[in-house]
Amino acid sequence: MAGKRSIFEEVGTAPQDKPLPAGGMIDTRPRGARGAIRVWLMVLFAMVMVMIAVGGLTRLTDSGLSITEWRPVTGALPPMSDAAWQEEFDKYRLIPQYELVNKGMSLEEFKFIYWWEWGHRQLGRAIGLVWGLGFLFFWATKRIPTGWTGRLLLLGGLGGLQGAIGWWMVASGLTGQMTAVASYRLATHLGLAFIILGLIAWYVNLLGRSEAELLQARRGREAKLFSLSTGLMHFAFLQIVLGALVAGIDAGRAFPTWPDMNGQFFPADAFYVPDGQGGSLPIWHAFFENPGLVQFMHRMSGYALFAFAIVVWLRGRKSAHATTRSAFNMVMLMMVAQMGLGIAAVVTAAHLHVAISHQVGAVLLWVLIIRARHFAQYPLAGSIAKGTA
Repeated sequence: MAGKRSIFEEVGTAPQDKPLPAGGMIDTRPRGARGAIRVWLMVLFAMVMVMIAVGGLTRLTDSGLSITEWRPVTGALPPMSDAAWQEEFDKYRLIPQYELVNKGMSLEEFKFIYWWEWGHRQLGRAIGLVWGLGFLFFWATKRIPTGWTGRLLLLGGLGGLQGAIGWWMVASGLTGQMTAVASYRLATHLGLAFIILGLIAWYVNLLGRSEAELLQARRGREAKLFSLSTGLMHFAFLQIVLGALVAGIDAGRAFPTWPDMNGQFFPADAFYVPDGQGGSLPIWHAFFENPGLVQFMHRMSGYALFAFAIVVWLRGRKSAHATTRSAFNMVMLMMVAQMGLGIAAVVTAAHLHVAISHQVGAVLLWVLIIRARHFAQYPLAGSIAKGTA
């Protein structure tokens, strides 16, 4: 039984022999170096974003098949002598792209496309190195927060898988009558890059607040808005993959008119893909290899995505949180800009600068959707006094 308190004891003064209440269990868990890991992930995010842009330029300059071997370690060094350059050039002259497209190319012209592909692969190696060194440091010093080891390992695993898929993609263009990589393999490669980028963006958002703050914020989650933004994220991913199919067969240069497609709503011969012997391949090939059908699908999906984005934005405007409303406003602004860049890419027949701007725009839109989705799940409460609730 507690002793009697003096009538002269000040209100709010706790007896000295009583222990102070402990915090919740979540506050007692190892917090790790959340801020440092967040910075490390932001560096990786920037590198992956540059990697996607360089990959797009590599595709637009038709440089992706210039290195015909996969040497993850020894390939880090470029040719260091005239003899080494000639050896690489001789290997390139054995593949169909040289015979059917670039026959007669000079060594200097070859060096131009070689450096693009070498730079793309080198950046991939650098990303792997930054991830590996960072993970080993945080793991060895026991600074990884509880529950985060698996998440960080997942990023490394996906990065390794991405390298293997990259070679699987390149290998498709080295034999037969292929003069470029298979479009569906390019779409797989780019799709995985966006998955990695999206995971990093999600993790960066999570690490911006403590676990206790996230737990508190989740109590105010806007379930309907979160569901809608999740659907928008998946829809945007589909559009990105369709864009990769367009890039894979240069479909963006085939119909440089808008809103029609060379005077038609639906392109002629949309389901025809020549088999090289005067006939046609099965219809399913057209969904990957017919420029008209692939571009049509990308256009129609883009219109539908834009319409759905308006629905999500209107719902986002009703959020009780200013930060959430602002996040969805930014999504809508970028959606409008991306639509404009897409139209510009069409009418300029995928001009280099316009096409790469469109691809970078897809990255920005993807990240903004993920950010808005995060705030729907973990609202950031504002200050009523400042009018930012």
